[in-house]
Amino acid sequence: MQENTAEKNISRQALGKLIAAHDGDVALLYLHWLQSGSLDTEQAASALCRTMREITAAEEKLRRMGLLTDSGQAAPPQADPGAPADPPEVLPQYLAADLTRRSREDPAFSAILAEGTRVIGHSLSSNDMRVLFGIYDYLGFPAEVIFMLLSDCAEQFAERYGTSRRPSAKAIEKLAYEWARQEILTLEQAESYIDARRERRGEIGRIKILLNIYGRELTATEEKYISSWLDMGFHEEAIAIAYDRTLTKTNALKWPYMNKILLSWHEKGLHTAKEIEEKDTRRTPAPHGSTAGEQKPVDMDALRRIIDKI
Repeated sequence: MQENTAEKNISRQALGKLIAAHDGDVALLYLHWLQSGSLDTEQAASALCRTMREITAAEEKLRRMGLLTDSGQAAPPQADPGAPADPPEVLPQYLAADLTRRSREDPAFSAILAEGTRVIGHSLSSNDMRVLFGIYDYLGFPAEVIFMLLSDCAEQFAERYGTSRRPSAKAIEKLAYEWARQEILTLEQAESYIDARRERRGEIGRIKILLNIYGRELTATEEKYISSWLDMGFHEEAIAIAYDRTLTKTNALKWPYMNKILLSWHEKGLHTAKEIEEKDTRRTPAPHGSTAGEQKPVDMDALRRIIDKI
């Protein structure tokens, strides 16, 4: 009878590891062994409708995750109500011999190593190989998604630091966990994410020029402001009007003041230049301690010509 073993609860720690693995075979095998209480790969393959090769691969992965004992027993960590639900973002340690063996036996992993060498820009260290294998094995990213991940990481580094600087394994690992949190696990999802990121970078670049910021990168806070405005649905012409009013009232680009203007429009549902021109009848308040004069009307035709040139 299996009633006693079936009543075992999965700890939050074990559940977090299974989710982070992004591998349905691993999760099914763990649940099967937790219920049956013993290792029987043939029985598991039959019960789960998997091949022996799939079961063996899942078994090996469970051992590396620390969820299966050497004696073949499912080994869930003791339940700890205070334990965090999410596992720490640390990839498992792998033996160099195992990595070398997998690179010989697995053509997909061998291709990942070759692409990783190209992106990182030098021969891979044992830690570099560990990171790439962890993304492939532990996080469960398909090879084609890892190629997209490596390409995106290289592109982001080039945008930020110039083409002479290459991403490190640490940067690649950080981005991989970011993708895992957003559940970017297929080629289609990766392509959609990268396209959206490129579009957003283009929008931010145009806003940067509109705000007359040249010769330097935006700070993290400045970029956060702009991203929040775009997320609210503001058109570039509307942001230009807010910038004009900010300069008129403060004689400088005051980010909090400009943000206050845009938030007030957002609360009224005004996100385009036309909506603002027609419905924003209240004048923007002057900063504390200053005297408000007549607000200069915005020349919409001139503004659109400026936007078109950007």
